[in-house]
Amino acid sequence: MSPQAALKIPITSEPVVETANKLYTFDVSLVSGPMSEAFVEENPEVSRTIQIRGNQTLEDFHDAIFTAFDREDDNMYEFRLGNGPHDPEGRYYVLPSELSGKASKRKMIAGDVTKTRIASLGLKPADVFTYWFDFADDWMHRVTVASIEEKTVQGKYPRTIARVGESPSQYEEFDGEDSDDEEYVEEEEWSMIY
Repeated sequence: MSPQAALKIPITSEPVVETANKLYTFDVSLVSGPMSEAFVEENPEVSRTIQIRGNQTLEDFHDAIFTAFDREDDNMYEFRLGNGPHDPEGRYYVLPSELSGKASKRKMIAGDVTKTRIASLGLKPADVFTYWFDFADDWMHRVTVASIEEKTVQGKYPRTIARVGESPSQYEEFDGEDSDDEEYVEEEEWSMIY
């Protein structure tokens, strides 16, 4: 599919009625980023479990992840659905600024995160996709659909319901460590993750 054709795919701003009220539970695991080996040794798993309604957007989901991982400065981000983060047939959901100009020529842009509702993604339990935050520092997260419930319990969503591990500092080298002497964890082989 050409980039122009991908941009013409209609974005469902209102999800199908029967899925709009569903409650989605996602396990969001930090896979890579500028974390010191010492941090990774102390926190072999860093994940958050987040619940969100089907009628909320990917932008709402980003905001929940941002808060759950104690981030300080917002940056560019996108969600990638497919067989791994570099799937040439995958669907990328991006910021509105990525939908125009040279960025819009990227191959598989499927939608705008501010308009794409969770329910419109066609997810099912055990599906896995990628959330990529801060393109310079490459904070990569594996997102797994833990469950989809028919009814949403009353309350404020999205919300974090579980935390495993400490949140790494968004800017590790600025927190008093000597980044020249510290080794950082490289991105894992993605094919092993999916």
